[in-house]
Amino acid sequence: MLTLSDLAIRRGTKVLFEKASFKVHRGNRVGVTGSNGCGKSSLFALILNQLQSDAGDLFIPEKTIIAHVAQETPATDKSAIEYVLDGDVELRKIQQNLLIAETEDNGNEQARCHSRLEEIDAYTAESRASKLLLGLSFKTEQLDDSVNSFSGGWRMRLNLAQALMCRSDLLLLDEPTNHLDLDAVIWLEQWLLNYAGTILLISHDRDFLDKVTNHIVHIEQQRAHLYTGNYSEFEKLRAEKLALQQSQYEKQQREVAHIESFIRRFKAKASKAKQAQGRVKALERMEMISAAHIDSPFNFSFFKPEKLPHPLMSLDKINVGYGDLEILKNASLSILPGDRIALLGHNGAGKSTLIKLLAGELKQQQGQFEQSSELNIGYFAQHQLEQLDLEASALLHLQRLDSQLTEQQVRSYLGGFDFQGDKVLEPVAPFSGGEKARLVLALLIYQKPNLLLLDEPTNHLDLEMRHALSMALQEFEGAMVLVSHDRHLLRAVTDQFLLVDGGKVEPFNEDLDAYRDWLMQEKTSTLKKNIKEEDTKALNKKAQRQQLAEQRKLLNPLRKEVASLEQNMQKLEHEISAIESELAKPEMYEADKRELMEQLSRDRAQKSTSLGEIEESWLIKSEELESLSS
Repeated sequence: MLTLSDLAIRRGTKVLFEKASFKVHRGNRVGVTGSNGCGKSSLFALILNQLQSDAGDLFIPEKTIIAHVAQETPATDKSAIEYVLDGDVELRKIQQNLLIAETEDNGNEQARCHSRLEEIDAYTAESRASKLLLGLSFKTEQLDDSVNSFSGGWRMRLNLAQALMCRSDLLLLDEPTNHLDLDAVIWLEQWLLNYAGTILLISHDRDFLDKVTNHIVHIEQQRAHLYTGNYSEFEKLRAEKLALQQSQYEKQQREVAHIESFIRRFKAKASKAKQAQGRVKALERMEMISAAHIDSPFNFSFFKPEKLPHPLMSLDKINVGYGDLEILKNASLSILPGDRIALLGHNGAGKSTLIKLLAGELKQQQGQFEQSSELNIGYFAQHQLEQLDLEASALLHLQRLDSQLTEQQVRSYLGGFDFQGDKVLEPVAPFSGGEKARLVLALLIYQKPNLLLLDEPTNHLDLEMRHALSMALQEFEGAMVLVSHDRHLLRAVTDQFLLVDGGKVEPFNEDLDAYRDWLMQEKTSTLKKNIKEEDTKALNKKAQRQQLAEQRKLLNPLRKEVASLEQNMQKLEHEISAIESELAKPEMYEADKRELMEQLSRDRAQKSTSLGEIEESWLIKSEELESLSS
């Protein structure tokens, strides 16, 4: 499917990777990993012919249909389901050709179009598009809403559904789970496992990579290597490789030190100078083995909270919602020091609503909500990335929290979040989503919270930062309430699950595997209920098309017969008219013209009889055609 041969990609003068040589076979599901900026998205751009390689070759078989998720959504009033159907380009092309053929009354082209529609199972296309949207957590009543009515995150889901709708050979997915909730992530996993083509997937979600992939392409130190197995298996192989590399490196360093010592001691002595020079050349020729970069660029931890009141907060029979809409009813919860709570539940069930209530961004509609006077909340939500001062630097953001901090202290602190050199002095505006998320986390941690409220904190974070955050959260001494679709993070840092469902907040005493089963059972039930009508419509539409096809088989010959009769009628009428014109001439009644006049009269009578018979046949066939067409 894909063959890379000594491939190199640069961005300006920076080499992203080079000398990449490997094959991706048809049907492989390949995770593409590596630090931000290493060249993962550039590889996708190269495959899509949006970028040219700087060296080497990339071979993709001709006529390979490639699907990818568009990064922008056009402004359109087209309905969600019609937008998703646009993903099947061939379907749309055939539909357009059919419309033209019907306008031009081209029976042969209509038949060809309908035959191809049958081959590509076009009559279930709308049902399949509905299943995609419902699987990605859209509601049935939203399927006919215009694309323009959806927010940015939901538009990205529309783009994802459109890509999945394409009957592709190769599917490119760049961070597809970033805008999904956990039930949509689990549904997408199952869909991808049933996908028959080849997948290249960029993701920083370990569990998602483990479930979906069977190969990993890892890019680091300007090299791209293909590993067999999922992400966990790759990590083991890479750890073994790094350990061996480190051992070789240390051995080589001892050898280098010995050679350099020899050079220093004997280079000045004439008797040893030649040998020393040889050692210098040997040292230059030696292919230096890079030190294994096994250390993460991130090194931070949470400060010990100054106070840990007991309880931090308590909710008693709380109702909360928006206006007249109640989201949660009769919810009770007490948060104590050391609690590590994960909120589970369907999209829209109220997890973020509960987080906002705890953070003080929403007020309860009824019930008792009490907070300790010593409560210090650290709240992370996606909208806080948008509230950063885009003109201010990371350094200035931190100094606004603590004006006593020196530049060196700020640099030292932010260095743990991989803000190095002049990066701490640059305005935030051009920062990537991951860099903004890291800065928000750095600001949150600096304020020494005793209660963390984290709503999808790993969005935009790469695998290394997710790992570092996981390690830091494990050591956090305060309490935590977490909403995340990253199951690895949930397993690593929480020990108590609360299920938000049906307006209730109740303990969920099983594990994430049981929760996955519960989600899939609920989603499957909902999908079956919602798509039953769509499937019935599709079957009815197919039966209708088949009936029309049978009618066309009868209609087309009948139309030709009616047209032929009309031509014969016109011909006879023209001939009769010509005979009558001859008979109307005065000279035809002279004695010497009598025989010709009688012959013309006989011809007229014969043709009139034939015309009458044809008119009668035409009338019968026309009535039959009208009956079949109605």
